[in-house]
Amino acid sequence: MRALVISPQPFFSPRGTPFSVYYRTLVTAEQGVEIDLLTYGEGADVDISGMRIIRIPRFAFLGNVKIGPSFLKLFLDMFMIIWTVALLLRNNYDFIHAHEESMFYCRFLKPFFRFKLVYDMHSSLPQQLTNFNFTKSSLLIKLFKKLEDTCLQSADAVITICPDLAEYAKNLINDDSKHFLIENSIFEPVKIAGKETVNEKKPEDIQNDPIIPKLPEGRPLIVYAGTLEPYQGIEILIRAFEKVISSRPDAFLLIVGGTVAQVELYSCLAVDLELEKKILFTGRVSQQLARRYAGKASVLVSPRSAGSNTPLKIYEMLASGIPFVATNIYAHTQVLDENVAFLVSPDPDDMARRIIDALNTNGARYRVVENACRLYEEKYSRRIYVSKIKRLLDLLS
Repeated sequence: MRALVISPQPFFSPRGTPFSVYYRTLVTAEQGVEIDLLTYGEGADVDISGMRIIRIPRFAFLGNVKIGPSFLKLFLDMFMIIWTVALLLRNNYDFIHAHEESMFYCRFLKPFFRFKLVYDMHSSLPQQLTNFNFTKSSLLIKLFKKLEDTCLQSADAVITICPDLAEYAKNLINDDSKHFLIENSIFEPVKIAGKETVNEKKPEDIQNDPIIPKLPEGRPLIVYAGTLEPYQGIEILIRAFEKVISSRPDAFLLIVGGTVAQVELYSCLAVDLELEKKILFTGRVSQQLARRYAGKASVLVSPRSAGSNTPLKIYEMLASGIPFVATNIYAHTQVLDENVAFLVSPDPDDMARRIIDALNTNGARYRVVENACRLYEEKYSRRIYVSKIKRLLDLLS
C-alpha cells in the first residue's frame, strides 16, 4: 500500500509536540506501507524507514507556528493545499491520512482523485476556535462545525485519541465500524535524522546538567512536567505543596516547563508562600531532560483543573512505575480510577492530603503502581497500539 500523510504542523518539533503524527507514521510504515509525509517547512526530519518527507516553503521571516489556530497556519495551509494537489496529480495513493484541519480540504479532493480517506481527529476544530480565543463569530464557528460534521461522515476511517472525543465523533458517524480509538499512548525515542533521539535516556545523571541547578539529594521529590498554562493547575499544586511540607518538611517540588513569564509568575507565588528554597522551576527543557527528571520522582503529579482530552503524559505515568497524583476531572478519569492513581479534587487541601499518601511507603502505594503498570500493558502498550493500526489498515485494504 502507498499513503500520503498530511501533517499541518511543524514536523518534527518537540515544541509543537506532534508526537501522535510521528508514532502513527512509524507504526504504519512498520506494516509495510510506503509513505509520503507532507508537512510545514519548520521542523526536523525524522528517520523512519519507508517514509519520505515533503515540505512546503519555510517562510521563516513569519516566525514559528504556535499550537492552535492562527492566521499563520491559514497562510501555510494554502500552500499545503497546492502541494497536496501536485502530489495527487503525480502519484497514486491508496489512502490519505489527514491530520486535523488538512481533512477539510482533503474531503473535497476525495471525489476527484478517488482515494480512501482517514481523518485523524486530535480535537474538535470548532472547539479550538473558542478555546484558543481565535474568534467569537458564531457564524464562523457554525461553519466549521458543519464542515467537521461532513468530514466525519465522508471519511473512510476516523481516528480519535480519547474517549470523550470518541463519543463526540461516534454520534456523527453513520458507520461505527470505521471509527478507531487510538490513544497517544506510546512514547519511545523519536529518531531525528542524523542526530541522537529526542527522548532517549542517557546514562549521565541529570544533576550533571550544566544549565539546570542540581537537585537536592536524599529528599522525596514531587515532579510536575508540562506546560504552565492556567488550566494546568500549577497554582493549586504550589498551594498544596505548602501544606505538604507541614507533614513532610523534607519534600521538594520540581516544576519542569513553562515560558519565562510563566515561571516568573509562579516563582513570585512561591516567594509569597516562603517556598522559594523548596521549589525549583526549570523553565522549558528538552523532552529528553524532562523525562529524565520525571524518572527521579518519588511522586508525579498532574494537577490539571480543566479540559477533556487526556494528556499524553498520563500514559507515561501509568507505565512509569512511580505513583502519581491526578485531579479527578474528566481529562483524567476517562483513563484513570482510584485503583491506578491517587485521584484528588482540584483544590489544595485534597491534593496535599493525597500527595502525602502517595509519598508514604505503604501497601497502597505499591498496589497503585502495580495496577497502573498492568492497565498500561493491557490497554495502552505498544502491542495494543500496533494491533489497532493493523485493524485500520485491514479496513482500508
